Amino acid sequence: MKIKELVWDMDGTLLDTTEVVPAAFVRAVRALGGPAIGAAEVVDAYGRGTPEVILEHFTGRHLEPSETDVYYRELLGVEVAPYPGTAEVFDALRARGRPRVVFTGAGRRAARILLKAAGLEADVVIGGDQVARPKPAPDGILLAAEMLGAGPAELAYVGDSPLDLRAAKAAGSHGAAAAWGHLYDSHEPADSVLPGPLRALGLLAAGPA
Repeated sequence: MKIKELVWDMDGTLLDTTEVVPAAFVRAVRALGGPAIGAAEVVDAYGRGTPEVILEHFTGRHLEPSETDVYYRELLGVEVAPYPGTAEVFDALRARGRPRVVFTGAGRRAARILLKAAGLEADVVIGGDQVARPKPAPDGILLAAEMLGAGPAELAYVGDSPLDLRAAKAAGSHGAAAAWGHLYDSHEPADSVLPGPLRALGLLAAGPA
């Protein structure tokens, strides 16, 4: 079956948030009275789900929305760079009349802040707060397929982490490894390995590998 649409992970795939997102969590947890944590601990916790879930994990207590707002305030004004080729591939998709679709484990609020900071405009943004289970569950990719009116096998999910590729496999979609991302693991099975974002365009003209 031909791949009709691309769906993109955000952190480590579209945006280089290697430093700014963990730093925002570190500051937010400290402000909420939680323990001192490091960036590596934050990255290890990404698979737990949304920022709210991660903050509660580190603070060890339930947090009200007014408290988790601390994290989002830390994100405002950060400088975020898209990876080289990301803006170009989004421009190319727009020129082809293709939707620019993002599914991230982060919530929609964080995603919109970070994408705006990087100057990237997406047509569809699906956050971890819209699905019942975080990656590697397929929920977000299946929701993207539903919203796009496509079958899961007609989607390629482009992501850097093993959780991204496992989610794609669970959904029955094409898992395209973003080899430029900071969580890329060459030992994790993938349907294709992309050396740069623009190479994803070639998937639209071919069936899954």
